[in-house]
Amino acid sequence: MDSKLIIIRGNSGSGKTTIAKKLQHHLGHGTLLIAQDVVRRDMLKVDDREGNLSIELIRQIAEYGKGRCEVVIVEGILYASRYGAMLKDLIHFYDQKANTYYFDLSFEETVIRHHSSSKKNDFGEDSLRAWWNPHDYLGVDGETLLTEEMSQDDLLKLMVKQL
Repeated sequence: MDSKLIIIRGNSGSGKTTIAKKLQHHLGHGTLLIAQDVVRRDMLKVDDREGNLSIELIRQIAEYGKGRCEVVIVEGILYASRYGAMLKDLIHFYDQKANTYYFDLSFEETVIRHHSSSKKNDFGEDSLRAWWNPHDYLGVDGETLLTEEMSQDDLLKLMVKQL
């Protein structure tokens, strides 16, 4: 099986998890979704610091998916300074068969999206501001910037088309 890697990154509250789940649902059976929050918070209970255990586990799960799943989606804030080397290694591991997306939104749009999400009561605007890291591009060939003008339907259509 020729597997494809999809990386979806951006600031907290930007819509990464929502679009990743919609994409997985659209692609159907056998699509592996690796959510940074699930691995880091739920599975490992570690803080998002340099060298945290989730970096290696995300890589290992994504590598497991190659040859077993048609599509492997890695989704999360995934700061380039902490996760960038691992993500670039995964792109190479997938023989460059990877699509990389970054939610390039304004802080104001991110707050609006957060208030409409299921996580709106988990943290507020102060936390969003503390975590804010604009223009945190991975800097790989073909990295697609997702803008606030694009609807969820637009994003899903774009990602499916690029597969």
